[in-house]
Amino acid sequence: MQEITPDSHGLAVLLLTAVALFLFTRDRIPLETSSLYVLLALVAGFQLFPYSNGETTLRPQDFFAGFGNEALITICALMIVGKALETTGALQPLATIVGRAWSARPMLALLVTLVAGAVLSAFMNNTPIVVLLMPILVGVSLRVKFPVSGVMLPMGLATILGGMTTTIGTSTNLLVVGIANDMGLKTFGVFDFMLPAAIVGGVGILFLWLIAPRLLPDRIPPMADTTPRVFSAQMHVKEGSFADGKTLSDILAKTSGEMRVDKIQRSESLFLAKLPSVILQPGDRLFLKDTPENLKHYESLLGTTLFNVSDNDNPIDEDTPLKAEGQQLAEVVVTRGSPLHLRSLATAAFSSSYGLLPLAIHRARAPSSQVTGDINLIRLRAGDVLLVQGTRDGINKLKESGNMLVLDGTMDLPHTHLANRALGIMGIVVAAAALGILPISVSAIIGVGLTLGFGCLNWRDAANALSTPVIMIIVVSLALGKALMGTGMADYLALGFVSAASDLEPAVILSLFILIMTIMTNVVSNNAAAVIGTPIAVAVANRLGVDPEPFILAVLFGANMSYATPFGYQTNLLILSAGGYKFSDFLRVGIPLTILMWLGFSFVLPMLYGI
Repeated sequence: MQEITPDSHGLAVLLLTAVALFLFTRDRIPLETSSLYVLLALVAGFQLFPYSNGETTLRPQDFFAGFGNEALITICALMIVGKALETTGALQPLATIVGRAWSARPMLALLVTLVAGAVLSAFMNNTPIVVLLMPILVGVSLRVKFPVSGVMLPMGLATILGGMTTTIGTSTNLLVVGIANDMGLKTFGVFDFMLPAAIVGGVGILFLWLIAPRLLPDRIPPMADTTPRVFSAQMHVKEGSFADGKTLSDILAKTSGEMRVDKIQRSESLFLAKLPSVILQPGDRLFLKDTPENLKHYESLLGTTLFNVSDNDNPIDEDTPLKAEGQQLAEVVVTRGSPLHLRSLATAAFSSSYGLLPLAIHRARAPSSQVTGDINLIRLRAGDVLLVQGTRDGINKLKESGNMLVLDGTMDLPHTHLANRALGIMGIVVAAAALGILPISVSAIIGVGLTLGFGCLNWRDAANALSTPVIMIIVVSLALGKALMGTGMADYLALGFVSAASDLEPAVILSLFILIMTIMTNVVSNNAAAVIGTPIAVAVANRLGVDPEPFILAVLFGANMSYATPFGYQTNLLILSAGGYKFSDFLRVGIPLTILMWLGFSFVLPMLYGI
């Protein structure tokens, strides 16, 4: 076997790749920011230290090619077409069917829900599917006395399983297929790897149906008007209110002893002891934690407010009316890529932008922690949930912006006359690619044109459908992959992997490769893991002298197996918050499912490809 010696450029790229993977795991740094600076380091490095080894020359401009990569264009186009399905309410009939089925036969309905979610996820982004099903599952599980914790997480994981079955199921699939095509390997059709994915995924669905609900403890359902999610809030004492001039003992008695006050703040630096005899004054803040229903009850009972009436940065005015008719409460989840992620409400100008009043906050990752300051100044993280108040129109505006996830299950999704058009366009996109009439990139772009042309989306909605973090992580991952290949570092890593496993059969090496990709995707972005792993997988197959296709699929399937942590996939974060789950719940179900899928692919891929 020919020996490969890495050069200084290759070692530098490997080091930068390790740094990038570390940065991608840092929640405090926006994903797009990490991606940009890694790309800048790559470009600046190859500009200052040009690279050419006689066979390959890498120019700084080569690393910008990801912005025009066919796979990225396809992903963006499918995001827009999928957004039209969500906006027009095209999936609402499915929601109605699922709701009716649950009322009749819950166990059978759970299976139908899992299968339906998986099948839909094979053709569109699974986020809108999860968003659609969450309030429905909470409502029906409460009616039929079926634990919601046994439903929500299996449903979310089923959509990830379904996304593995086609080339357009996830952005990860499109990236792996696109990179393989760029390397001169086989062009995968839409359904080319559906057989192994369906065989192993089918076993996974059975696990989620029959076993996973038994592994999950009962969690309190945390959504909408039935939610007992506990929020940290501040109650402000107004002049002339019942609480003005009363002792703490008086106001607690007014609430029949139900209200629990954590602390009392009189000024920015003065906190009062929680003595029963302490007398409250206008401007005092009572820090408490309770459900939305109870918080609003206390507000009404005591004449206090759940916002600061003297806050000049968030005033009550015509744009944010306090007593407009039709006031509603809504819960807003902070997701990666949303305008609130890693920002404060004040910095994002939330109240003035949407006409909504933030009342309280639920810290999903530390629900028992105390919020000690103004919630408008708290730096929000993915998974945090805000309790907001506003008019129906204001909440609808927030929903329609497409920027944030609103978890109020009180309103039906819109099912407009454009829904059938959106479904038809998605059907054309999938059918044209599946039948080989058009490449998926071409049919997806045509789908975008039809979506805009028939009015299913406007340009603003189309732009909002695109995710900056997804685009940037794909671009920088493609750049790192190109650098690893061009400098020969991918071949060096592949040689090291093969040498370390030289006494093992190719099938065992394939299994180990799936395991490595699975571990990586639960730690860093699945797209980053897939793009960096694909060239190494091809190099490993070439070193072994075997067909590279099963190794490419090992990367694809392994990079999709992000079941074991709530941060492995965006829908996991939504499920974590909406289902009231703990980190350990993902481990309870995710680890057995991961092992099951790993063993399944380790058996099925060698059998189908004769390794």
